[in-house]
Amino acid sequence: MVDAGITWISGPVMRARASRQLHVSEAVVVGAERLLGEVIRVDGDDIVAQIYEDTTGLRPGDQLEATGQRLSIRLRPGLLGNIFDGLLRPLSDMPGDTVLPGMREAARQTFAFEPSRLSGERVAAGATIGAVTGGSVHEQVLAPPDVGGVIVSIVEAGDYADDATLCVLRDDDGGEHAVTAAQRWPVRQPRPIRRRLPHNQPLVTGQRIIDTLFPVARGSRAALPGGFGTGKTILQENLAKWCDAEVIVYVGCGERGNEMAEVLNEFPTLEDPRSGRPLLERTVIIANTSNMPVAAREASIYTGITLAEYYRDQGLHVALMADSTTRWAEALREISGRLGELPGEQGFPAYLSSRLAEFYERAAHVETLAGERGSVTIIGAVSPPAGDFSEPVTAQSKRFVRCFWALDRDRAQARFFPAIHPLTSYSEDVDALAAWWQVQGNPDWTADRRQLLTLLGERARLERMVRIVGKDALPPRQQLTLVSADLVNDALLRQSAFSPLDRFCSPARQTALLHALLRFIERAEQALDAGIALERITTLPVYRQLQRAAEEIPEDKLDRYQLLLSKLDDEFDRLTPEAVHAR
Repeated sequence: MVDAGITWISGPVMRARASRQLHVSEAVVVGAERLLGEVIRVDGDDIVAQIYEDTTGLRPGDQLEATGQRLSIRLRPGLLGNIFDGLLRPLSDMPGDTVLPGMREAARQTFAFEPSRLSGERVAAGATIGAVTGGSVHEQVLAPPDVGGVIVSIVEAGDYADDATLCVLRDDDGGEHAVTAAQRWPVRQPRPIRRRLPHNQPLVTGQRIIDTLFPVARGSRAALPGGFGTGKTILQENLAKWCDAEVIVYVGCGERGNEMAEVLNEFPTLEDPRSGRPLLERTVIIANTSNMPVAAREASIYTGITLAEYYRDQGLHVALMADSTTRWAEALREISGRLGELPGEQGFPAYLSSRLAEFYERAAHVETLAGERGSVTIIGAVSPPAGDFSEPVTAQSKRFVRCFWALDRDRAQARFFPAIHPLTSYSEDVDALAAWWQVQGNPDWTADRRQLLTLLGERARLERMVRIVGKDALPPRQQLTLVSADLVNDALLRQSAFSPLDRFCSPARQTALLHALLRFIERAEQALDAGIALERITTLPVYRQLQRAAEEIPEDKLDRYQLLLSKLDDEFDRLTPEAVHAR
């Protein structure tokens, strides 16, 4: 049925004269190839729609049909381990090198279903009715979030298509609803939850500078800004591999084709360190490169967060990596420009701030409708031009994130990984996570963290003086500050992504290393006060051992840190036998 005729078109944006009432956010199909689009503005009989596919060949007079539904994706078992475009179309199903016009979602699939309910049971909306077996992730099949009632019938264990009726629910009004494993959900609408929970558990990343200094809680949100070549993609890949999330949703949003190709080539080869199986088995990749339709780039962010919420509702902890939100914002800018909207700073639309808030606020640690605990943690990369953190996307992102991991070009060029600058980064989750660190055996974590940041800040101040007067002109205590800060940088904050031993560091090993470094700094200050020359302190064998400890002491040999502490005290005792030692 023809609902409108195109009157004007410019790239992904078109105007049409409707023959009946259409609604904002309603999905439409356009032209003979039935390209997918969405109504974004309604003015009487005139509508404006953005098209998520290549509009080459469309012209005024072509027809537009409304679907009667909002822009939605089909959520179902079997999405893990696959690669999709921004509209959740499987890229593996492409017959060639490009997505064909009008291409839709994957064909139905069969899976093994194990029911967890019986006929006659009452289930709430969004509750679990069974599970999918056979995968590395224990996927649940849920009742729709808006449908609950008494189970009239439910199938036995067996293999079923994703659109097969698994059970029938009768609501309180007597209406019956067929429940299938595949369910559609509008991408711009957050999925409902029972309640939000406190951010009191960290997302353990295995990266010392993050976990120890700038931790992110499960269900929190972090921004990862950095200029070209500062290691954003490598760090996100490392976080995806080593963080303790159960599901990873990786959104390549508008990145260059060669960078996205590296991700697509590498992820299938990565081994999950927890299971020994391919990491891709618990990962969904949404690939939307810079040469794909610009409107689909804008939709890919919402597709990714909807997928993350789907797995969260199954009681899973999900980490969403968005690389990058800058390219997404640029898509907003291009579409806004074609609409003739009044531009804001640097041409970005005035509603950039509200769109970023809309996206980041969907991160949460929640109690699901099924009574389970799940979370979505968002880590959004930002690509500020020339590394300028004052540009709109970075500045606006800071308003809505709780963690800010600022990548520094100088540290990156010095081959320092991760190149997160400790003085321009921050975390608002620190206070909420102090109790967790206490349970992990480090009740002094907050004070230790503060001491490290104070030390690094003092180092930055002294470096400015050194450039003027030289290092040798500083008093010995200030020279020791520089030595101690360099030790912290090299032994704690620097971490090789390619080292089999050091690419992941557990909280227990981080605590042991941190305490060893702080003990050295304490004893070095005592020795200096006792009149010992700084050169004698820095030539102690234990100093070199501390520099290499993260590379030499494995996770299953943490008792070696106690031996290292004993050796440290012994060497300082021989160095300053008359000093009073605090152990």
